[in-house]
Amino acid sequence: MKNMQQKKQIHIEVHFTPNHLDEMQLKDKNIVIIDVLRASTTIVTALHHGAKEIIPVSTVENAVKISGSLFGDVTLRAGERNAKMIEGFNLGNSPSEYTEEVVKGKSIILMTTNGSVAIVKGKHAQHLVVAGFVNMRPVVQFMGELESDFMIICAGKENHFCLEDAVCAGRIINELEKNYKSDFVLDDAAVAASTLDKTFGKNILKMLKSSEHGQYLTSIGFGDDLKVCSEIDSMDALPTLVGNILRSGKKPAA
Repeated sequence: MKNMQQKKQIHIEVHFTPNHLDEMQLKDKNIVIIDVLRASTTIVTALHHGAKEIIPVSTVENAVKISGSLFGDVTLRAGERNAKMIEGFNLGNSPSEYTEEVVKGKSIILMTTNGSVAIVKGKHAQHLVVAGFVNMRPVVQFMGELESDFMIICAGKENHFCLEDAVCAGRIINELEKNYKSDFVLDDAAVAASTLDKTFGKNILKMLKSSEHGQYLTSIGFGDDLKVCSEIDSMDALPTLVGNILRSGKKPAA
């Protein structure tokens, strides 16, 4: 009887908000952070357009403190409260603001209500990457080649479930299962996310427009951002946390 090579088991767990997690629970873990609307998309856009680095912070006070110790001409303060730019900051959280002309070569200190807070919680992770629909391919390739257990953490909205983040988590899982031979073992939340993608992932833009946060963004004038956030694989940056700083990590082979 021939020996059958056993497929490697990879455990995937999904958390629909980071509220119940703390830094020590995430220590030495492999983590994917998702905040589709809009921090993930904005971070990917900034690095794609040549930003040197992004320093995520969890409070406005930390943003101000860190920026005071850096060179003003190459440092931008960016972020939002209730989706609107913080007073005195250079940029908000709309990916359309992060053009090459504005961000190339710059260090960006980023404070957002949900996304940057989730990233900061994972600062002691073994690997941490930031995912959205816009950089699905490099994220899936990175996780597939890592061949190790990992967690997907949805930033959510003020500690509540967000449909768009869950669908994005499900898309990562479904793409991994389609493209890699490992034996992926899903927890219940991962199964739910996978199912949500199969249900709502057929039309990403429609799903974003119907989501609670998508409707809110549209109501305050950021409806155009939804199209940017819905474009699958429009960019190849892989935001990777090293220390307390996000830089663009390895990209998929051409």
